[in-house]
Amino acid sequence: MVVGIIGIGLIGGSFAKAYHEAGHTVYALDTDRTILEYSILAGVTKAELTDENVNDCDLLIIATYTDSIIEYTERFAPRLKKGAIVIDCNGVKTRVCKECFRIARDYDFDFVGAHPMAGSHLSFFKHSSKNMFEGAYMVLIPPGEDDVSDIRILARTKQLLEPAGFAHYKITTAEEHDRKIAYTSQMTHVMASSYIRNPSAEKHEGYSAGSFRDITRVAWINSKLWSGLLVDNKENVLRELDILIGNLLECKEAICREDVEKLESILEEGSKIRDKVGV
Repeated sequence: MVVGIIGIGLIGGSFAKAYHEAGHTVYALDTDRTILEYSILAGVTKAELTDENVNDCDLLIIATYTDSIIEYTERFAPRLKKGAIVIDCNGVKTRVCKECFRIARDYDFDFVGAHPMAGSHLSFFKHSSKNMFEGAYMVLIPPGEDDVSDIRILARTKQLLEPAGFAHYKITTAEEHDRKIAYTSQMTHVMASSYIRNPSAEKHEGYSAGSFRDITRVAWINSKLWSGLLVDNKENVLRELDILIGNLLECKEAICREDVEKLESILEEGSKIRDKVGV
């Protein structure tokens, strides 16, 4: 197949390497010309994705920020061939899906909202990997116009994504995705960034072990990307923040009162929930 990839950082670059490894043709586009030219010289991508060769693509993957996903979808929409599938990789789906479903209807192609549940705290093409998505979940959001159409589009999308190596697919709506991801992903980055912004962080050496590394790992972050995602998903993130703040205040109050019994109850409840949900 022929695959077009817009944005060849960690996620887009991993898709490019996976499809190249599987023997497919990859065209790419990136705002950083150096990275784009390197990917071509390395043989991972065949050439730059253009208004002319995008018509060859069976699958177009857009791995950029929210606004540019919509802009690129609109730009290439008139040039896509019949039967082509366009997916994004954005961490928040509601606005992207609303706009891109509309564009897809206007130009008679298929858009599927997508969010690969894999990644790294490291960024850029050099840290991408052909094995990034092996065994991972992929969340897919179909247009939802009718069941028969959604089944057809999802079956085609899964077929086109096979070279990436996803093991599981979660089918949902954009709204449900954004509610869930506020807790499972966005809040973890907020907590890590908030925790590390403490004068004690610079003096941790010799006093920290695995728990410190675990809670601060995702504080290493693409601030431009994540600030946009948090604002895009404002209502859901604020709801989760209220719950977290409430839980922290409950612990604070129990410590202030030296209420050991209450603290034991809080910590035991957390332990039981963690054991129940697993990871």
